[in-house]
Amino acid sequence: MTALAQYQRLETTGLWRDAPGAQRREAHISLGNATLVIAALSGQPLAHWSLPAIERLNPGDTPALYAPGADATETLEIAEPEMISAIETLRGAIEGARPHPGRLRAGIVALVMVCLAAIGALWLPGALMRQTAFVLPDAKRADLGDDLVAQLVSLSGQPCGDALGDQALGQLSARVFGEGAPKIVVLPEAVAGTLHVPGNILVIDRGLVEDHDTPDVLAGHLLAEDLRRRGNDPILRLLADAGLPATLRLLTTGQIAPGALRAHATRLVAERPASVSDAALLAAFEAAGVSSQPFAYALDISGESTLALIEADPMRGQQPAPILSDQNWIALQEICSG
Repeated sequence: MTALAQYQRLETTGLWRDAPGAQRREAHISLGNATLVIAALSGQPLAHWSLPAIERLNPGDTPALYAPGADATETLEIAEPEMISAIETLRGAIEGARPHPGRLRAGIVALVMVCLAAIGALWLPGALMRQTAFVLPDAKRADLGDDLVAQLVSLSGQPCGDALGDQALGQLSARVFGEGAPKIVVLPEAVAGTLHVPGNILVIDRGLVEDHDTPDVLAGHLLAEDLRRRGNDPILRLLADAGLPATLRLLTTGQIAPGALRAHATRLVAERPASVSDAALLAAFEAAGVSSQPFAYALDISGESTLALIEADPMRGQQPAPILSDQNWIALQEICSG
């Protein structure tokens, strides 16, 4: 370490003691390159102190008392303000130039913790929601679906239903979907077309059973909504709306606050249905043994925007089994008349 230029060869006098209890001696002090030189007034050298090792024993007091190191027995008392200022300036410059591994380590640790916190804030909610949806029993999914249907009913009125209509609705679902067919709920208003809720439940608007001549159009809407359900777990959609606190509550207690369910139900009826690819729809029609043409023309009477569903109808040239008998279709069309 080279002393700062303005302090080179700065000199003064001070009181030097070579050991505790020894007689203090007046000495000549000079500030040089990297050292503090202590000499007797006669010029005889007494000590050379390394500037980086010097410590002040009485910070803020005057005269200043220094030692050549933490365990040193020597001391030096200096009263000259300029010399004290020079030594303190050099000590500060030396301390600032030293590496501080502890500070660096603390900074790295702090940076890592901030990064982990940021990653946690972004990743944890989604991961927790996915885990909650994964472990949620089917019975609890069904309960949440029923609770959401109840919230939808509060927005639209009581579901449509009578003995013959309900029987026809069950037959239609079984014919279109086969084993594991979803429960279908018909609401008198509020729902624009179809939507789905947890528990394998599809909700439809009464217009889909009242406004068409055959059940093929309704079947097409149900197949499209089932594809949306399969592509987006309704529990994950519910939890994304309800937020992390509701997710934690569901995971720990199996319950979601009614307010969160009502907010989600309100959003469901306000959302536009997500689009479904023609390829996926045609595969679903083929698996169900249902013609895609009636559905395509119901969406666009000209057929221009649904040409792929018309031309690639998997039932073209075939005679698929009827979806419902005429008698059951009439009963289903009258399900909301009671």
